[in-house]
Order: sequence, then structure tokens, then C-alpha cells
Amino acid sequence: MMNMRKKKDVAFDADELMAVLSDVRDHVAGRKKITMRTTTLELPDHSCAIHAKEIKAIREKLNVSQQVFAKLLNVPLVTEASWESGRRNPSGAAVRLLQIAKKQPKILMSC
Repeated sequence: MMNMRKKKDVAFDADELMAVLSDVRDHVAGRKKITMRTTTLELPDHSCAIHAKEIKAIREKLNVSQQVFAKLLNVPLVTEASWESGRRNPSGAAVRLLQIAKKQPKILMSC
């Protein structure tokens, strides 16, 4: 039986190929150090705090208990409860995760 896989077209950019070859040539000659490509992007503001009422609203939008919400966030129940009560504030990665969950709460259910 014959293999009937479709071949994918490959985009060819001659200018990019020539630029890469020039970089390799210059590297071999010791004139240039090859590094990873860089991309400039605008990072979201990290100073945005998330408040207890917002955390509770996210949980309620998902219609889950504090215990289930804590498991979805991968934090202890006592931590999630202290965030909702305002005794403690989430920081670092937890803030970013909660910001994402605030915009798209169902994303927590897809992991």
C-alpha cells in the first residue's frame, strides 16, 4: 500500500537565508558572536494588585468552593482563604495567574 501523506509547503525567504549565512560566515571568521534572536514585546504592568473581592468574584464566576479553587490555583486552602478575606495578598506568579483567571476564568478548568 502506498503512503499518501500530504507534503507541506515550506516558505522560503532568500533574504533571511542570506542574512543567516552571512552571520555564520562572520562567526566562523571571528567577527561576530552568534546569539539567539531577540524579540521586543511590551510586558504587562506587574504592579497591578488584585484585591480580595476580585479573587472571590473569580471563584464565584467559576461556581466552585474555596477548596476547589485552591486546588485549581495549586495553593493551600488556607492561602486562598486568606487572600479572599484580605488577611494576605497574593504576590508574584500568583498575582499573574489570578489576573489571567480574572480575564478568562475557564482557563483554570482546562489544565
